[in-house]
Amino acid sequence: QAQLVESGGGSVQAGGSLRLACVTSGFSFRNTCMGWFRQVAGKKREVVARVYTSGGSVTYADSVKDRFTFSQDDAKATIYLQMDSLEPDDTAMYYCGAQVPAANCAHVSLYHHWGQGTQVTVSA
Repeated sequence: QAQLVESGGGSVQAGGSLRLACVTSGFSFRNTCMGWFRQVAGKKREVVARVYTSGGSVTYADSVKDRFTFSQDDAKATIYLQMDSLEPDDTAMYYCGAQVPAANCAHVSLYHHWGQGTQVTVSA
């Protein structure tokens, strides 16, 4: 059974940094779309960064480009999100998601495996 477990959220002041991790198990890490998403209560879940694990380039939301960095460790079946220069608008619940097998990494609706989420709160 597919499992995704996020960690690393917390509360920081604007300008601070956090590093999220998502450890996966129960499915092949290859030929998979993996992504970081965030959601604020009452709003749709939005993609923050996503990648095709078997060789694609990372796609970032415009709002986080040059501030957030996605990385993956194939040996550990883990993805990371380094978040720098955090802003209050980054406050949200952050989720990692997987689309197994990869069909179209751009379609959020095709991600069927999700972690429990980790809260990120950025104060002004």
